[in-house]
Amino acid sequence: MPRLASCLLLCLLLAAPPALCEEHVLRRAGQELVVDTHLLLFGQREKHVLNWVEHSADALASVLGRWPRDDWRVEVTPVSLMSSDPVPWAQVLRGQPDTVSFYIDALASEETLIKDWTAYHEMSHLLIPYRGWGDMWFSEGLASYYQNLLLARQGIIDDREVWQRLYDGFMRGRADDSRSDLDLATLLPTFRETRSYMRVYWTGVWYYLYLDVQLRTASNNQQSLDSALRSLNRCCRDVRMSAWQMAAKLDQLTGKKLFMPAFHAARASHQVPDFESIFASLGVSVEADSVKLIDDEELREIRDSMAEKTVW
Repeated sequence: MPRLASCLLLCLLLAAPPALCEEHVLRRAGQELVVDTHLLLFGQREKHVLNWVEHSADALASVLGRWPRDDWRVEVTPVSLMSSDPVPWAQVLRGQPDTVSFYIDALASEETLIKDWTAYHEMSHLLIPYRGWGDMWFSEGLASYYQNLLLARQGIIDDREVWQRLYDGFMRGRADDSRSDLDLATLLPTFRETRSYMRVYWTGVWYYLYLDVQLRTASNNQQSLDSALRSLNRCCRDVRMSAWQMAAKLDQLTGKKLFMPAFHAARASHQVPDFESIFASLGVSVEADSVKLIDDEELREIRDSMAEKTVW
């Protein structure tokens, strides 16, 4: 995720040696998550951090009904930074096992960490077997989409706030128009140099919102992005796949021709595609940049289902 350019360097300079850590193990239905907490986190601080990690990991399980990996790891290192972010830096490292590394504000409270979006975003990357082969929008869009849904499923934000955050993000993506002369596929190799992060990320969010709504609407909520990813996880969690291979596989698994056409549409786009019609189809309106939800039972049913928490 984009942060201050110097953030990672500061984290590495200011963090205490990562080898000095305490190992904790969380288990769920035959799965295992190892959490390494730095020895600078002790006593009540360590307990708060472990509660945050457990809370975030269990929020992730609302998508698949399980963790995406049978064995995975989280590393937490405290840092001292003049930052307004409780988690100034985080990243996912794919390997054996997949690892999510967090550098957290040493003074951040448990409540502040739980309300922050970063853990939900980073952990959501594990929902697909992505290995970083181009098409970064595919992975970052997924994580950015689910960070908002997971916050709602955990009761941290309400229904209106979900859509407000999505709207605000889409508008940031639309405003990122310095290279609108290039389609997304052409932009991708140099998007970091042009700092086109918002357009890349939020085109990805559009992709997953569009697909989620299409699947739910066509099946009377019997299918969803959750259920599609659940099928992908069952068949292919250990398979090395490119983004287009995953899109093609998801069409096969859902029996729908949705993922690949939308994949090509996203790559051919010159700006964040039409999200307004998706909002309207769900009874989400916008007045003066403020989201309003139409209280229609049929429309509300689909909106509500997107924010429902799957039982662990």
